[in-house]
Amino acid sequence: MSRKATSGAFSEFWEIVKTLLWAAVIAIVIRTFAYEPFNIPSGSMVPTLLEGDYLFVSKMAYGYSKFSFPGGLIPVKGRIWEGAPTRGEVVVFRDPQDLSTYFIKRIIGLPGETVAVADNTVTVVNKDHPSGFKLNETYLPAGLITAGNETYAISSSSYLVFGDNRPFSFDSRSWGPLPAKNMIGLVRVRLWPLNEITAFAAPNY
Repeated sequence: MSRKATSGAFSEFWEIVKTLLWAAVIAIVIRTFAYEPFNIPSGSMVPTLLEGDYLFVSKMAYGYSKFSFPGGLIPVKGRIWEGAPTRGEVVVFRDPQDLSTYFIKRIIGLPGETVAVADNTVTVVNKDHPSGFKLNETYLPAGLITAGNETYAISSSSYLVFGDNRPFSFDSRSWGPLPAKNMIGLVRVRLWPLNEITAFAAPNY
């Protein structure tokens, strides 16, 4: 093989390597700052989400904390470019008791609210409803029971989160309100299985 042919082959090979490197960099940037894929590991969100479902989570929706980045490598204090989660949105976050574990639940209570669970009813008290209002959870199957008899006072930097499969969900009813800094992002779309592709939006209470 001539020197010219060898040089041409190496140049072509190097172009392929550069393309793959750029693709890897772009994928890492998107995964770190924009959208991250997650797989549902349990049945705590049945029937909304099933074990094995594959999701894309928007990390931009709520801003960023140190938990948003791989290994917590960027030491952000609190949250930056913080967005305001809406009641009813489905979110992914770090388990407050084990930061190596990811959970997925639905936002039930917002910062500054008081939420009472009693007699299979979830009641929310806030500045707009000082007498409280019953949460109409249309996403839950008929007959499902929200067990518990507890009142939760939510701080200005926390959220109350429950799984839709209430009898089998390890959530705020067990470990209390979720610190905002633990939030990773908002579930935007289910990509798998293909016949169940779904875009998610907060319910209209």
